[in-house]
Amino acid sequence: MLAKFKMSLVEGPAAIGKRQQRQAMAAARAERAVQREQIRQRQELEFAKQAEIAAQAAANAAQAAADKASREAAEQAELNAQLEAEQKAARDARYAARKAAKKQRRRGY
Repeated sequence: MLAKFKMSLVEGPAAIGKRQQRQAMAAARAERAVQREQIRQRQELEFAKQAEIAAQAAANAAQAAADKASREAAEQAELNAQLEAEQKAARDARYAARKAAKKQRRRGY
């Protein structure tokens, strides 16, 4: 049995071939892992670029919406001021007409 055990420790050509195959498979597996990692990093970089582009587009849209809202608010304020001026002019005209009518009644013209 001791002799059989010692013979098993001596590497034969079959054992050497199997060991070389295992080493080749391990090297190929490691190479594929490196390639997968490189692909993952490229994808992450692309996703980051797309996210940056999307964020920029959202910021531009928000800025455009804010500009539009401020323009509309300015236009509305201008329309309100114009309406108030017209209402004041009409009120002043009514007041002046009442005053003139009162004056005319008092003087008897």
